Amino acid sequence: MIVVAILFAFGTLLFQLITAQKAKSNPAQDSPYECGIESSVPGHTRFSVKFYLIAMMFIIFDIEVVFMYPWAVVYKEMLAEGPAILISMLSFIGILTVGYIYAWKRGAFDWK
Repeated sequence: MIVVAILFAFGTLLFQLITAQKAKSNPAQDSPYECGIESSVPGHTRFSVKFYLIAMMFIIFDIEVVFMYPWAVVYKEMLAEGPAILISMLSFIGILTVGYIYAWKRGAFDWK
């Protein structure tokens, strides 16, 4: 099966190389179009590390909060079996709060 998969991958690449038409290069068509004028800044500007840090923290906390939705759906049914479901969510929220406070104290949210 692996040999067939490898042969298929290389076969499709080889087929594309054989049948593809070569594009004619034109400097006007190859230049980036930005509102009809030449760009005055380079295309790849650097972002601050703070931007990436805030984006990663947003993703982490956002994904963690998504785990609360299934818990909320089954909360009433699981409560009959004992308070373990409430304790587990309170510990989960506690860990999130500790992480948030740690990031706050380290200055991760400051936009200096």
